[in-house]
Amino acid sequence: MNRRELLQASATVAVTALLPACASTDAPMPETPPLAPPVARIEPKTITQLGRTRTDNYAWLKDDNWQEVMRDPSLLKPEIRAYLEEENTYREQQMASTAALQERIYQEMRGRTKEDDSSVPTPDGPWEYYRRFETGAQHPKYARQPRDGGAEQVLVDVDAQAQGKTFYKVIAAQHSPDHSLFAYAVDEQGSEIYTVYVKDLASGQTLASHVSDCTGDFCWSPDSRYIFWTFRDNNGRPAKIYRRPARGGEDTLVYDEPDDGFFLSVGPTESEDFILISAGNGSQSEYYTIPASNPTATPTLFNAREPDMLYTPTHWDGRWYIVTNADGAVDFKIMTAEPGRTARANWREFMAHEEGRYILGLHATKDYLVRSERVNALPRIVIRQRGDGAEHDISLFEQAYNIEVAGGYEFDTTTLRYVYESPTTPLKWFDYDMSAKTQVLRKTQEIPSGHNPDDYQTGRFFATASDGKRIPITILMKRGTPLNGTAPLFLYGYGSYGISMDADFSIRRFSLVDRGWIYAIAHVRGGSEMGFGWFQDGRRFNKRNTFTDFIAVAEELIGAGYGRPGNIVCEGRSAGGLLMGAINNMRPDLWAGVIGGVPFIDVINTMSDTSLPLTPPEWPEWGNPLEDPAAYDYMASYCPYTNVATKAYPAVLSTGGLTDPRVTYWEPAKWAAKLRPHTTSGRPILLKMNMGAGHAGSAGRFEFFRELAHDYAFAIKAIGAEEAGGPF
Repeated sequence: MNRRELLQASATVAVTALLPACASTDAPMPETPPLAPPVARIEPKTITQLGRTRTDNYAWLKDDNWQEVMRDPSLLKPEIRAYLEEENTYREQQMASTAALQERIYQEMRGRTKEDDSSVPTPDGPWEYYRRFETGAQHPKYARQPRDGGAEQVLVDVDAQAQGKTFYKVIAAQHSPDHSLFAYAVDEQGSEIYTVYVKDLASGQTLASHVSDCTGDFCWSPDSRYIFWTFRDNNGRPAKIYRRPARGGEDTLVYDEPDDGFFLSVGPTESEDFILISAGNGSQSEYYTIPASNPTATPTLFNAREPDMLYTPTHWDGRWYIVTNADGAVDFKIMTAEPGRTARANWREFMAHEEGRYILGLHATKDYLVRSERVNALPRIVIRQRGDGAEHDISLFEQAYNIEVAGGYEFDTTTLRYVYESPTTPLKWFDYDMSAKTQVLRKTQEIPSGHNPDDYQTGRFFATASDGKRIPITILMKRGTPLNGTAPLFLYGYGSYGISMDADFSIRRFSLVDRGWIYAIAHVRGGSEMGFGWFQDGRRFNKRNTFTDFIAVAEELIGAGYGRPGNIVCEGRSAGGLLMGAINNMRPDLWAGVIGGVPFIDVINTMSDTSLPLTPPEWPEWGNPLEDPAAYDYMASYCPYTNVATKAYPAVLSTGGLTDPRVTYWEPAKWAAKLRPHTTSGRPILLKMNMGAGHAGSAGRFEFFRELAHDYAFAIKAIGAEEAGGPF
């Protein structure tokens, strides 16, 4: 997720390079002198805003030419690059005693990975499409074969195309509806600046025409004549929708979004009767429709954006079905509208709002409408038949699990593909016959090194927040792990944007659990595990609930014997890194270590910088400190960077990516720089900056494992385990 880093050999080189030359190779090697922690120079920058003044001593770490650095990392100012490299060198030395441990964890994760894996083929007309990995390959091949059997046709060999490149990632790939073309979006910097290439599948040639400066979001018109794609502006925002002839030609502007705070996307309805343009943010949405029968038509407004109203239309059975929170439906309801009469005044209720049943979305096939929803922090799938309206759901039995509709290409089908998993159960892909109510297991995730679910146990219980709210907790541990506070605890949290941390399966966690750790997920407010109101209770002027919930979860786990103060390592990524920064300031005594992955840590400065890609779109989430004094003051009360103070902080690992456009590299760098002179504990503050990747870290699957191995080794060292060479 963060930085491609530290094979055992490279760690050894990093350390031995610091040793003085010896007269004889038989002479005893002198002890490596420890490096002094980097000291970031202080350049006070005074910022006055809404009558309030703040000082930022490390603002110089932001390269004013950062937009160009996203495109070409070599343009980074030399003094900033030198500082980041000094931080990386210091961290490598601090982590040198974990080199062998990192290699073991890496090999464990790789051993749990079926290297020659393949997705379940998805049928579409005469073909089945899939992607597969070959043994040793970092990236997949996209391929197809005749539905009735026959030779494979490789559409794109991503691994071959990535050879010799520091970063190469395909984010989206789609065949044209007539099966003659294949398009895929590539990022070659980690900066999320994509290029869409189109390949002629008959000749095997990539067309000379390609789409540049896009977000990676694109779709085919149902007649295969056009590609619709989303333009990325100089601030990294999706700003316009264009249409281009499939085999090349002039782009035509289809939609130009006037509001910098709205995200854009484009895609066909499952019925393939319309193309939908979506515009929205966290509190408003708006859609436009284009008839598939006339893809060059001017988009038609579905319903105008309204304050604090979200809606998503699905075309099914000749009419529109709209999931919306209109009229106070906090957990959403379903409305219907007839074609050509889609303004809200014409909506009619189809399914009433029911508190506690959070409707996540709809999936349509010709004769069935599938509803995904969440009840009591667990997801379920409900299937409705077109003819008589009868409903049934797919029943599940584990205490904690995740289930998701996998979708497909075909509309006229009775088959629904879904994926099931739990913290102890590897992923299972099922094809469910919605008519016969029978299912076929198509694939179970294979763990080559072996996995017995009965060796582990998972559970779901609740902590009580200071205001009485019950906060779900998911735990995973090996059977027989003592619950007397002696087991180290790894506590993960996120809590923003209404994103739920589902009870999923992950091969990575077992490298901790098999070492006697307890792994826990805190389903704090700001997510939507307990409904959309759970999200609203952890955003804007309720944001502190996210942090106090996480602390309440830690205290509940401590009280129940799942951990003890000073023997807990916690982790959060991106907006979850904000959570890490806040709880690090609020209760540093609870943690042995804190991992802030690409952490959104400098809230006030970031939400005041309108040049950044996510700032205007995220004002509904955090507030606007440029115009609202109350929002400024509330942010100032919790902003992790602002509130760093002199105290005994735990060991901290802050990670970043140089070309990250979401959480720019200077946020994790500034956090480490400010923490280091303020901590009184003697525990290290480490920065891991991936100089060749962005928000999601390295693109290759095995490089990604090395990053995870590094971070888990940090956790193991933070609790002082002998396997990591003892404490920091």
